[in-house]
Amino acid sequence: MRVVFAKGPGTSYDIAVHRETGAALAPRNGPGGHPYLPHDLVHFLVEAEAGIKLGVYGRLAAGDNGLFWPADPAERAKAARHRKSKRPKSSPEAQTDMARSEELAGIAVPVWEVRHGHAAELPAYVTVREIPPVVDRIVSRLDEYAERWHALPVGGTLTLTW
Repeated sequence: MRVVFAKGPGTSYDIAVHRETGAALAPRNGPGGHPYLPHDLVHFLVEAEAGIKLGVYGRLAAGDNGLFWPADPAERAKAARHRKSKRPKSSPEAQTDMARSEELAGIAVPVWEVRHGHAAELPAYVTVREIPPVVDRIVSRLDEYAERWHALPVGGTLTLTW
């Protein structure tokens, strides 16, 4: 699966997912908010580095639509009906993986910001816990992409393979 992050104005961005399994997905806007580390790029790197199989990207690769909608209008209508009639049930493993992705992203970004002088200190929710060893590897991956993302012009892209 290929995931394309396209830089928008300010801290906005779009995401396009090109996968082998499941309906073709329409691109969507990301939540924005960080000039170096787009939220969804962080989750991609966290999940890849930590080996999270049922996080956002593992589930997309397996055919789940996640926060995306099918590109085909007929498939989109079918997905909308499905979402209304049945709340998708996640397995306990998927719930654990999603929580782990959020937890590691919430630790890794502030650690990266402090190491690069974008923040003076770690927030209390990070300092009250032991930082898992995988965070150092994740921060190294953030280092690989942060400057590249920041230097992109509006409309520039980064493509990652899952």
